[in-house]
Amino acid sequence: MTRLGRCLSDHLVLGIGVLVLLYLLTPVFVVVLMSFNDQASRISYQFDGFTLDNWRSPCEPNGLCESVSLSIRIALLATLAATGLATLMAFALARHRFRGRAGVNVLTFLPMASPEIVMGSSLLALFVTAGMAGSLGFWTILVAHILFCLSFAVVTIKARLAGLDPRLEQAAMDLYANEWQTFRKVTLPLVFPGILAAALLSFSLSFDDFIITNLNAGQEVTFPMYVWGAAQRGVPPQINVVGTIMFFAALSLVVIGELNNRRRSRLPKG
Repeated sequence: MTRLGRCLSDHLVLGIGVLVLLYLLTPVFVVVLMSFNDQASRISYQFDGFTLDNWRSPCEPNGLCESVSLSIRIALLATLAATGLATLMAFALARHRFRGRAGVNVLTFLPMASPEIVMGSSLLALFVTAGMAGSLGFWTILVAHILFCLSFAVVTIKARLAGLDPRLEQAAMDLYANEWQTFRKVTLPLVFPGILAAALLSFSLSFDDFIITNLNAGQEVTFPMYVWGAAQRGVPPQINVVGTIMFFAALSLVVIGELNNRRRSRLPKG
């Protein structure tokens, strides 16, 4: 009985972790399965049979690929802008002391704590006040996405900077490296994982956003808006194809990054 109890206690955390992981991945498994569904009708949500036709013609539903393309373009531009600005802000907040620094930290967290409907309606009011009520579209979506991605990116990069050992930079300076060489060869490689994580998070948030986008999109239709509109009439199986591709693309990036880290850790030092 003691041996059984010890075995259960040793594997309890692992078992709970596996169950939680399966619970989180169950919707993903369903999306992958339904991407191969030979759907009998547009309002059918059960698996009717296996087919590869959905993968052969992912753009068959009218407007699907156009909405995906729009979401990807906005997400890429928002990621570049938000990550660049966030990197500068994170270095300023983590490395420098100035008047109002505490207030800036609080303001940085506000978009993360605010409900999306509040931020979306506030941005809409801003655009309308600025006389852009008749020109809502690509650029208003992009500005909105940059604004709400910025906070998440700043927090991510700042956390990486907080864990950075300043003695490494001091050692580089002691070895006669100037400030630019220290930044390029020591600081940037150490901070880059945080910058990359911020970029991936920003892309995911931008590509996935619906509430803020819906309020500021005008006549444009992003992929989440397309899914919401299609759900009113029946979701085409090609939407599951797009979801599957995006999931495995993100998974591939994570796996490649992990393999690269393991390869670098095995390299001889010195």
